[in-house]
Amino acid sequence: MQLQVTNSPFTSEQTELINKLLPTLTDVQMSWLAGYLSAYRMVSANTLTAPLTVNDVLAIPPAAPVSVVTQVPREATILFGSQTGNAQRLASRLAESLKTQGITVTLSAMNQYKTNQLKKVDYLFVLVSTHGEGDPPDNALTFHEYLHSKRAPKLDGVKFSVLALGDTSYEFFCKTGQDFDSRLAELGGERITDRVDCDVDFEESAAGWIASVNRAVSSAATPASLNAADTTSAAAESSVVEPIYSRNNPYMAEVLENLDLNGRGSDRETRHVEISLEDSGLTYSPGDAVGVYPQNDPTLVDELISFLKWNPEEVVVTGKNGETSSVRDALLHYYEITVLTKPLLEKAVAFSGNDKLAELVNPDNKEALRSYVKARDLLDLLRDFQPWTIVPGDLSTLLRKLPPRLYSIASSLNAHPDEVHLTVRKVEYEAHERERKGVTSGYIAERLVPGDKLPIFIQQNPNFKPPVNPDSPVIMIGPGTGVAPFRAFLEDREELGATGKSWLFYGDRHFVTDFLYQTDWQRMLKAGVLSKLDVAFSRDTEEKVYVQQRMLEHGEEVYNWLQDGAHVYVCGDEKYMAHDVQSALIEIIGQYGGKSPEVAAAYLSELQEQGRYQRDVY
Repeated sequence: MQLQVTNSPFTSEQTELINKLLPTLTDVQMSWLAGYLSAYRMVSANTLTAPLTVNDVLAIPPAAPVSVVTQVPREATILFGSQTGNAQRLASRLAESLKTQGITVTLSAMNQYKTNQLKKVDYLFVLVSTHGEGDPPDNALTFHEYLHSKRAPKLDGVKFSVLALGDTSYEFFCKTGQDFDSRLAELGGERITDRVDCDVDFEESAAGWIASVNRAVSSAATPASLNAADTTSAAAESSVVEPIYSRNNPYMAEVLENLDLNGRGSDRETRHVEISLEDSGLTYSPGDAVGVYPQNDPTLVDELISFLKWNPEEVVVTGKNGETSSVRDALLHYYEITVLTKPLLEKAVAFSGNDKLAELVNPDNKEALRSYVKARDLLDLLRDFQPWTIVPGDLSTLLRKLPPRLYSIASSLNAHPDEVHLTVRKVEYEAHERERKGVTSGYIAERLVPGDKLPIFIQQNPNFKPPVNPDSPVIMIGPGTGVAPFRAFLEDREELGATGKSWLFYGDRHFVTDFLYQTDWQRMLKAGVLSKLDVAFSRDTEEKVYVQQRMLEHGEEVYNWLQDGAHVYVCGDEKYMAHDVQSALIEIIGQYGGKSPEVAAAYLSELQEQGRYQRDVY
C-alpha cells in the first residue's frame, strides 16, 4: 500500500521518504517505531518549547530519564497452543514486539505453563489453532480443560486478547480460540482488543492483531519515567533475523527426482520427491515440514473460464499492492478453486441470480450447507446456482488465496546435505459424478518432473522432535505416508550414532505393492539403526488388520518400553488412525500397568506433558 500526498497530511518529499522506508521494515521494527513515535510526540508536547529531532531523543543519556515519557506495563504472558508451529511462531513474533516496549514477557506453550500463576498476570495473550473437528491442539488440551473447569481462578483485572487460527473449510472454524476468548471474559478478564479469527492465509490478519495488541498495551501505559536509550537497546536486543525464504517469500527449488514408490498393480500412487536446497540457506531438522505452493489443475481452470465465457488473457489484480496477472494465471496460481466454504457461498449470493443459493446459506439450513460443500468445488457451485453476474475483477472479492500444503520431511539434512525429501500420496476420487484430485498431490504426481522449479518454504515444527538424548528409546507409529518423518528420524539417528532402541509400526494395504521405503527399513534393521519393525497390511488378510492391532499384540513389550523411558510418536490420519492408536495405548497402559482407564489416560497425558508422546496428525 503506497502512501499518497492526496490521502495524508505529508508533503511530497515526506511521502517519498516514508514510502521508501516502510516496505523495508520488519514487524518488530514497525512495532518499535509505533511506540517510539508515541514517546517522541509526548516528549515534544510536554517538555520542550521546540519539537525534538530524532537525534535529540536518541541522545538522551541513561542517567537522565525523561519523566513524562509513557511507561508501558512491565509484564505480559503469552500462551500458545500449536500443532504445526504456526501459533508458536506468531507468539514469538508478538513477544519480540512487546519486548521493544520494555515489557518483560513470559512465553510458554500452554501445557508447560504453571496455571497457579494465571491470576497474577497483568496481560494475557493467547494464540491458538483449532484442530480436527473443533478440538484444541495437543499442547493446549490440558490448559483448555483447566480453564473450563471449576478450578479456574477469577481473572478480575487481567487484560487479555486472543488470536485464533483455523480454516474456513471446516465447520468449527477457530472454535478453540473462540472458546478461550469467551471463557477468559466469563472469568472476569478484560478484553483489550478484539479476538481475530484467521483463515489459512493468516499472515496479514495476524500482523494486524499483533499491531493492535501493541497499540492497546502502549495506550494503557501510565506516565512514569522511561529511558529512551533503554528502549532503543531493547529493540536492538530483540530484533529477529528473518530467513531470506519463508512462507511469504518461497524458494524456487529445483526438483531432482519424482518417483512412484508403489509397485505395479497398486491402486495407489505415492511419490518420493527429492528437492534441491543448494544455495538457498534453508535448513531443517527431523520433524519439520515443507510448505509447497501448488498449481491448480489446468483442465479445471479452463473449464471454469469456458463456463463463465471469460477471456483467459484479461488482466486482473491479484495482490493488495496492485500486482496483476491474466485471469488464467490467477486461477492457476493464486486463487483456491477446489474447496467450498461457508464464507465463499455467502459472498457468492451477491453474484447469483438464483434464490436457492441465498436459501442454502440461511442459518436455518446448516445441515444442508454442510452436506453441499463436502467434496464440491467452484465449478459445481457455478453450475448449480446459475445465472451469474460475476466478472473477472470480482475474483479477489470472492475467492481466498490458494494456501500452501504442508508435507512432513522424509529425510535428514545430515544424510542428504542440500536436499529435502517428501512423501506425497496422490489423492483422487469420484464425487457428485465428477473425478476429483488433490490440488498439490495431483500437481506433483501428474505434472511435476525433474528440472522443474517448485515454490517451497520450511515450516519448523517444534512439537514433533526426536528425543534430545540419543540413548532414549523411540516407538514410531506411521501407516502410509505417515511414515515419512520416521525415515528422517532414523536417518538422523544413524548419522549421529544414536544408540537408543527404535521400534517402527507401519501399515498400508498390500505388502507386495504398498510397502513404502521397504529397502530402507531392511537396511536399517540389518545395520541396527532400527531395532524392531512390525507391519500391518489391511487387504492381505481375510480380516483387516491395522497398526493399533499390532501394538495390542505386543502390548506388554510396548508397556515395558514406556517404563524404560521410550518416546512415542504418531504421524498420519487424525480422524481414525490417531484416535485408534491412542485408545490402544491407553488399553496397553491399563492392562499391563494395572491401571483403570482413567488412570491410564492420565498416564498418557503425563507422557504428553513431558514431550514423550508427540503427534503429527492431519
